[in-house]
Amino acid sequence: MTMIAKQTIEAGKAILGIEFGSTRIKAVLIDEDNKPIAQGSHEWENQLVDGLWTYSTEAIWYGLQDCYADLRKDVQKQYDCEIEALAAIGFSAMMHGYMAFNEKQEILVPFRTWRNTNTGKAAAELSKLFNYNIPLRWSISHLYEAILDNEDHVSDIKYLTTLAGYVHWQVTGQFVLGVGDASGMIPVDPATKTYDATMVKKFDELIAPKGFSWKLLDILPKSLNAGESAGFLTPEGAKRLDVSGHLKAGIPVCPPEGDAGTGMVATNAVKQRTGNVSAGTSSFSMIVLEKPLSKPYEMIEMVTTPDGSLVAMVHCNNCTSDINAWVGLFKEYQQLIGVKVDMNELYGKLFNKALEGDTDCGGLMAYNYVSGEPVTGLQEGRPMFVRSANDKFNLANFMRAHLYGAIGVLKIGNDILFKEEMIRVDRITGHGGYFKTPGVGQRMLAAALNSPISVMETAGEGGAWGIALLAGYAVNNPNKLSLADYLEQVVFAGNTGTSIAPTAEDVAGFEKYIENYKRCLPVEQSAVEHKTN
Repeated sequence: MTMIAKQTIEAGKAILGIEFGSTRIKAVLIDEDNKPIAQGSHEWENQLVDGLWTYSTEAIWYGLQDCYADLRKDVQKQYDCEIEALAAIGFSAMMHGYMAFNEKQEILVPFRTWRNTNTGKAAAELSKLFNYNIPLRWSISHLYEAILDNEDHVSDIKYLTTLAGYVHWQVTGQFVLGVGDASGMIPVDPATKTYDATMVKKFDELIAPKGFSWKLLDILPKSLNAGESAGFLTPEGAKRLDVSGHLKAGIPVCPPEGDAGTGMVATNAVKQRTGNVSAGTSSFSMIVLEKPLSKPYEMIEMVTTPDGSLVAMVHCNNCTSDINAWVGLFKEYQQLIGVKVDMNELYGKLFNKALEGDTDCGGLMAYNYVSGEPVTGLQEGRPMFVRSANDKFNLANFMRAHLYGAIGVLKIGNDILFKEEMIRVDRITGHGGYFKTPGVGQRMLAAALNSPISVMETAGEGGAWGIALLAGYAVNNPNKLSLADYLEQVVFAGNTGTSIAPTAEDVAGFEKYIENYKRCLPVEQSAVEHKTN
């Protein structure tokens, strides 16, 4: 295996994917069979500057270079060779946010990331204007908020893009964006697979009295589909990526994508009627739709796959943090009585114990709200465990209630899709820490969504692997397969993972739990009001 990987790298046939996450930049090198053969990373943190969350452009480039240098180091250590050429490269990053530049390509204000919530007025007005849910973090919300706030820089905007779009632009000279990432700037029309013309027109009419020299399409990157040519690494770009100077220019670079799109690719969930659920510190679900929803919903965001299919996204701020806190308490107890603690064993035993609990958790309820939850209308949160004296209070029910509570909000959001919009899915793939103990998180989610849940080993490779696959799709697809078929037949052939189907009893139990949960939401609200931090 090592020899083959070395030959792949030396022949310039390896493919590189780099993803800018919110706490880590990760690089993955894959071989011709799409298997990871080397990786590198760089830890980084956002900064709060003048009340807004940002990363400086210096931090972006230093992080990229350090991440690539770490990858080089891994290649040298494993294979004793140098990366000179690559078959393709792909860049992805956290979606949304606001990066505005003037005609000299100078950034006009510090990068405003997706975390910023100063765009409430703009998002509300645009949602009404477009009759479409426009979240606070979308690029169009940031742009319009800057206009409403009469920020001077707006008149000088020549280019507006995302983080992935910015990095790609600087190393290729091409001002473009993958359609999935573009769909988090402003809505995309699934028929044309580019920015929605009606909404663009409405926005231009809305801001016309301001007399700017630009119209919206003048400043947005061109939207590209997965597989389309998005330029090549320039000599300057090669130097910016690899400061050692070994990497050669001319390497094809695929359309830059957002982290939602690369997550879908990494879990083989780009085909209509498939979806994926990421469940860790926060959670979100992505369901690929066959048709648009009948109306907008505040708790559901609409984005697209990297090949332009509509996706309904439910995003929840909280997931496993409160479970981790309780497991920490059990760890303390073990230490107190002098028992050696193996955290993997502790999680495994507690999670498996949950399977012995009543399907409705014996009436116990857990609210995992470390922070607020827009889906249930909570601006702030207080982690809370609720029971009555008559409930069946035991360890199995206690753990099951917390595992249900971790995905309770996700269920409420998805119930709109499955029960009101009658959306149908054939397969949902789960990934993240919630599924680490085999068979437990899967079973709980299957009950919550009343759908079979698959888990694949490869899903843990994450977004950097996902964008590497998209780069591979752009250059290694002689049969011109669709993205869904390419993933199905080439990348994941024979790898369907392990699947667990819901039981009628589990589904009925979760339904009973969630009805109690919704009834008691005023208790959570009261805790927010009366328990001050």
